[in-house]
Amino acid sequence: MKKRFSSVLVYGFIFTLFPLFTAGATELSLTVKNLTHGVYFTPIFITAHASDTHLFHTGTQASIELQAMAEGGDISGLSELAGGVDADTVEDPAGGLLGPGQMASDITIDTDQTGNTHLSLVAMMLPTNDGFVGLDALAIPMVPGTYIYYLNGYDPGTAANDERITGGGSPGVAGIPAAPGGDAGTGGTGVADIDTNTAVHIHRGVLGDTDSAGGPSDLDSTIHRWLNPVAMVIIEVN
Repeated sequence: MKKRFSSVLVYGFIFTLFPLFTAGATELSLTVKNLTHGVYFTPIFITAHASDTHLFHTGTQASIELQAMAEGGDISGLSELAGGVDADTVEDPAGGLLGPGQMASDITIDTDQTGNTHLSLVAMMLPTNDGFVGLDALAIPMVPGTYIYYLNGYDPGTAANDERITGGGSPGVAGIPAAPGGDAGTGGTGVADIDTNTAVHIHRGVLGDTDSAGGPSDLDSTIHRWLNPVAMVIIEVN
C-alpha cells in the first residue's frame, strides 16, 4: 500500500512534507539559522508551553522580561514568563552569540511529560537598540515530519532606535550595547529620539550610514541593514 504525502503552506513561510497519519508531538529537534549579513543574535531562549502563554504578542505592550531581553539580551526572566516548571525550555543553545550565517542545531525539546502544545523563541539582535528575532506561540505540529519556518525581527517599542553604540543595554538606558563584529562607527548624532509605536511591532530595520566617524548613525548601512526574515527554524517532529 502506498503512503500518501502532502505539501503544506502555513503562515506563508512554512514548507512541509510528511506522511498523512496522526501522531502525538512528543519530541522535537530544532535548528536555528541566522539569515542576516551582519547581525548577531544574543543567547536564544526557546520554550514549549501552554496555548495561552505568550513571550510577546504584536500590538500589545512588552513585558519587563521581554524588554530586558530586547534591550540587553537578558533572558533570565523569561523562564517564569513561559510557565516556570510547567514549560519545556532551552536556554542559549548556541553557547553565546549566533553570528551571521551560523546555525545552532541538535536542539531537543521533549513535551511528553508536560503536554505543552505551543512553541516560542526570542533573542536580541545586535547591533540594534531593542530589535529581537521572535516566534510567538506557534502550534507545534502534531504529525511527524520536517517543518521550516522563517522568522521576522520585532521591536518591543521600549527604546528609541537612535542607532548609537553607547554600551547601554539595561532597560531605560539609551543606546546599543555593542557591535559584536567590531564593524561599527562612532560619533553618530542619533537617528530617532523617540519610538512613537510603544507596542510590540515589526521592526522597521536600521538606517545606518557610511560615515564611520559621524553622521546620524554608528551603524554601517553596507553591513548592518537587514530585511525580514532574519532567521530560519527547522523543526523535526518525531
